[in-house]
Amino acid sequence: MASRTNEQAMISEKVAPVLVARTLGPFDLVVIFVAIVLFINNAAGVQAAGPSVFIFWILAFATFLITGGFVTAQLGRMFPEEGSLYVWTHKVLGPFWGFFAGFVAWWPGPISLVFIGILVANFLQQFASFFTCNGQPCAILTKNWQLGLVVLAVGWFSAAMSYLRMRVTQNYVNVQFWAYATVIFLIGLSGVVWLLKGNPSATSFSTGWNPFHGEKLTLGLPANLTFFSFAILALLGIETPLNMGVEVNGGEKAIRTFLFWGSIIVMAAYLWATWGNMVVIQAGGANGTTGGAETVGLAIGKWAGALVSLVLAWVVLTVAVVYNYSFGRLLFVSGMEKRLPHQFGKVNRNKVPANAITLQTAISTILTVFVFFIVGRGNADPYKAFYVLYAGVTIVWCISTALLFLDIFFAKRAEPERFERERRISVGWLYICGAVGFVVNILAVMFIFVGSWYPTGFPILRVWNEWMLAFTAVSVISGIAIYLISQRTRRGKTDVELLGEGAATREIAEDTSMA
Repeated sequence: MASRTNEQAMISEKVAPVLVARTLGPFDLVVIFVAIVLFINNAAGVQAAGPSVFIFWILAFATFLITGGFVTAQLGRMFPEEGSLYVWTHKVLGPFWGFFAGFVAWWPGPISLVFIGILVANFLQQFASFFTCNGQPCAILTKNWQLGLVVLAVGWFSAAMSYLRMRVTQNYVNVQFWAYATVIFLIGLSGVVWLLKGNPSATSFSTGWNPFHGEKLTLGLPANLTFFSFAILALLGIETPLNMGVEVNGGEKAIRTFLFWGSIIVMAAYLWATWGNMVVIQAGGANGTTGGAETVGLAIGKWAGALVSLVLAWVVLTVAVVYNYSFGRLLFVSGMEKRLPHQFGKVNRNKVPANAITLQTAISTILTVFVFFIVGRGNADPYKAFYVLYAGVTIVWCISTALLFLDIFFAKRAEPERFERERRISVGWLYICGAVGFVVNILAVMFIFVGSWYPTGFPILRVWNEWMLAFTAVSVISGIAIYLISQRTRRGKTDVELLGEGAATREIAEDTSMA
């Protein structure tokens, strides 16, 4: 037993506890979970599926969110280290799979910063549209380069906030949680107000419950099933708060609290907001991103819609901060593990991994410049590249989550005593959760290929699917290539050998001397 544990020892588990501060409590983790998982704009995007969207939501909650919660709780208790999935997979499957899982779990981070920036711009545009200019709704940020500048500003604001002490940054993030909750309540309440005013429901709930309707395009599968993939996308990131595992106070209670209450909040918010949107605006008629603000504007008043738009722009801006510091921890662990240059495994005077955050933001900046200033120069459509990134990263993120579910089958073999010590439910139920979650991940990926997420830019499904395959292949090959290069720079040495040579001691000494 001791030898197996020692074989999977990691440099990061020796170094990280010394470098970072333990400042996050249960409520902080709930807030981080909600910021990562709950994008309330998805409640407007998925309503195009009609009433069948509620079937997709419930299936996604039951087979992905809840099962993922049980698996995350078990692995998080077993290995309460910095880096969550990276460390868990390293411990149970070895260093290659650990790094690969960490890479495909990290890659959505910088891409998410791009689409989060776009959401900020979209909500600002929606805010302006509630006012009149020359007899028409006001329009701002109409040029691609203007959108690009907003996205860049969001990315670097998130970096600047992430450089601060974690407690300071988290206090700021916690404030937006209450504003977010208020706005989500208003979106659902709008449906009630709409009906109380004597209006009929804009969407008929007497039909449209068949999830298998729609044109059959690929493998005989109806295109409507792609909304199931969209529902899974809306729930990805279950384990992400534990990227800061070493920074958490409260141990098991903190893990249990954020998974339970975070999941309850996410499920209630998506169902409530989806219903409100569909009562006020006919299914498929709302803007796929800012539909919630439209709903409030129509039901309660333009002033309320404008206020909701502005608050959501700020909320999403703050969510970018959470994404930057959360996903940056995976680069931080990679640096400590010497899979990336060791500079990315260091912290600044505020005890946060500033170099990792800077690298992540720089990558996001490159993607933004590519989408809006190269592909989208002039009047070209930048959203073709954006949706390739958006849907492609869902595939990659699902690969990482599939590894999360698979880890549970190997955790007992790797650490039998620790597995039993930290287990709170039956082994059979854990394995059921792992199997169901893994299969659902595969289905979610497959359903991305049955319908284009951007028919305007990709009217031919074959072309859409070719881009999805290409993006996935490049992402997977990149992760493997970085691992192989790191093996050469490490001269093939294991973590145990590097630890024996004093790697952890040197890293700690360098960081503490710089501080």
